[in-house]
Amino acid sequence: MNVLNVAKLSKAFGGVQAVCDVSFSLASGELLALIGPNGAGKTTCFNLLNGQIAADSGSAEFEGRSLIGLKPRQIWRLGVGRTFQITATFSSMSVRENVQTALLNFHGRLNSLVSLAARQYLDEAMELLARVGIAEQAGRPCAVLAYGDLKRVELAIALANRPRLLLMDEPTAGMAPPERVALMQLTAELARASGIAVLFTEHDMDVVFAHADRILVLNRGRLIAEGKPAEVRANREVQEVYLGSGSLFGAAHA
Repeated sequence: MNVLNVAKLSKAFGGVQAVCDVSFSLASGELLALIGPNGAGKTTCFNLLNGQIAADSGSAEFEGRSLIGLKPRQIWRLGVGRTFQITATFSSMSVRENVQTALLNFHGRLNSLVSLAARQYLDEAMELLARVGIAEQAGRPCAVLAYGDLKRVELAIALANRPRLLLMDEPTAGMAPPERVALMQLTAELARASGIAVLFTEHDMDVVFAHADRILVLNRGRLIAEGKPAEVRANREVQEVYLGSGSLFGAAHA
């Protein structure tokens, strides 16, 4: 069953067509990678789906409900989670408190934060931290964590609103190669076990081809290829697009 259906989504900034007539669908439990060289329109596409910028035209429906015109918080409330290139955690708070804060928000209890955060949703927070493999660091402040562990905390925070769709913008940015593989393997396992649809952008082609079920390729705002990893790897136009910025088969490129 398709969780997300996007049709002819477009956005221009002045004379620059950042996203042009982009259409695709995403099924429950599927990992869909969105790749392309710098300036291809990947982040703009994400921001359109997340409500951070308004589309000029086209449609985006999540479980049959239009996302167009909704604010990011409204989209989050529907069950769309997001992680960012740069981790967004409260560095002075503990790992557990960061997740508890997200849970308080999800349950509409954020006004209880100051007095009750230490006691609210403790078991649920620990369960989420266990799912992402970081429960043993629950009491540590985020400020002292390694970057790879911060990415796991961010994933736990994203899972706090029980998303059916997860948007991950450069999830492995800044991580060492072994950490990249581990995080995406964890994401794939969680997505398939819980039926979460995942749309992610990624610069590491090894990560993309190892973990994506399907791949979308953008170039200058337009979708130029879509298919399974082997199909996209063999696509002549995709190969030509990547010749100027690095090998499609390499570990990383712009």
